[in-house]
Amino acid sequence: MTVTWEELGWERVAAGVGRRRLPGWDCTAGLVLGEGTALLVDAGSSPAEGARLRLSAEALTGHDVTHLALTHPHFDHVFGSSAFAGAEVYGAVGIDAVYGPHGRAELRADAVRHGLDARVADEAVSALTPPRHHVSGEWTLDLGPARQVLLANVGPGHTAHDLVVLVPGTPEVVFCGDLVEESGEPQAGPDAVPSRWPDALDRLLALGGEDALYVPGHGAVVDAAFVRRQRDALAARFGVS
Repeated sequence: MTVTWEELGWERVAAGVGRRRLPGWDCTAGLVLGEGTALLVDAGSSPAEGARLRLSAEALTGHDVTHLALTHPHFDHVFGSSAFAGAEVYGAVGIDAVYGPHGRAELRADAVRHGLDARVADEAVSALTPPRHHVSGEWTLDLGPARQVLLANVGPGHTAHDLVVLVPGTPEVVFCGDLVEESGEPQAGPDAVPSRWPDALDRLLALGGEDALYVPGHGAVVDAAFVRRQRDALAARFGVS
């Protein structure tokens, strides 16, 4: 029996492309299907949440998640990554710095500050492994015949290590990470680079174009006009052009 995206808790965005809004912090995970391959975009906020994502993706695809792209190194996007042992993991160049002792301590403290159980945070931090592949500029990821995905390092902005995922098609789909947020005002923590954030969104818009669907790190799918309005609001908020 064929199982649908919706039956497994996913929202189908385009052919072979879906996303899932996770409980707790309303973080979005994405899924792109290839031929015998599957790319997950972000891994959730804990090893258990990552395991649930993996199981639901495998139930949909019938095979392992083979690739994982991390849009940025915040706990609600990376703490589930240990559930994807064996997958090829991608992050923006420089992300390794966050996986050192100081960066891990900061990730744990941020997670607990936002309400994650301290024991869960400890488990997640101890299981973290740096991404194997570091994207500087653009990286074309081959997921099989008729399915190529572009990973683009468009930051800094929300963090110093922002990666977006462009899935060609009709329509094109762009997974934005927290460079774009729909369910609330974009969050600028101590690791944000506000002076560069509008430029990052300009690059994101140039990649996707006017007709793409943009999947925020938090909230509903939006269009280019929404991203442009948020870009202008961020420029005004931080006093940059």
